[in-house]
Amino acid sequence: MGSLSIWHWIVVIAVILLFFGRGKISDLMGDVAHGIKAFKKGMQDDEKTAEKPEPVKTIDHNEQASGTSRSDVGSKTV
Repeated sequence: MGSLSIWHWIVVIAVILLFFGRGKISDLMGDVAHGIKAFKKGMQDDEKTAEKPEPVKTIDHNEQASGTSRSDVGSKTV
């Protein structure tokens, strides 16, 4: 009862063809193909940008500038 036979599928396909026609289905498949091609092109573009990593920038917080003391931090000198 839960499974469909081949005749059920043939009737479903015939009804879909009657509603949409051959032209609309082929246009729809063409749009799907364009979408897949655009997706693949986007993935290739992402891979190209991933190959060129940016240089890593680091900041050393432990180093102090020579001749500068940190004793005046937080004081307001006018």
